[in-house]
Amino acid sequence: MYQPSLKVQPAEVSVLNATGRVGMPTEANCLNQLAHVHRLRDSELNYNEHQYNLNMQMLRNHEGLGVPLKMGMERFAARQVGRLPFLPSSNFMDDVLTGRCDSIGFEDFMNLPEYSEQMRQPHAVVEKSLGIYQ
Repeated sequence: MYQPSLKVQPAEVSVLNATGRVGMPTEANCLNQLAHVHRLRDSELNYNEHQYNLNMQMLRNHEGLGVPLKMGMERFAARQVGRLPFLPSSNFMDDVLTGRCDSIGFEDFMNLPEYSEQMRQPHAVVEKSLGIYQ
């Protein structure tokens, strides 16, 4: 008799978000909720953060708490640098601090939707980010 694994529980969707419009690939809709998601997807999404945490733990064991704490504060400060809302950030400072600027991965050349170069109205985007609607 088949018994499901305790580690991997199937996720059942209780309410489907059905809309009559075509959405972006990142939005939750019926097809995206029912589509099969491979197990490696979550692993690949968290790979860089997991690698960074392993490196910081190894550095902490070797050098002590000061160096990873300083590097974490530098990374936090690099993330706080902002741009105007209609200009997407490349996160280059974060890539330099984590060492990802030296590697070329799929996300660099597969043209992900969040890196698409679509021109939006700057005034509308700033007004939306400030909560000013007309």
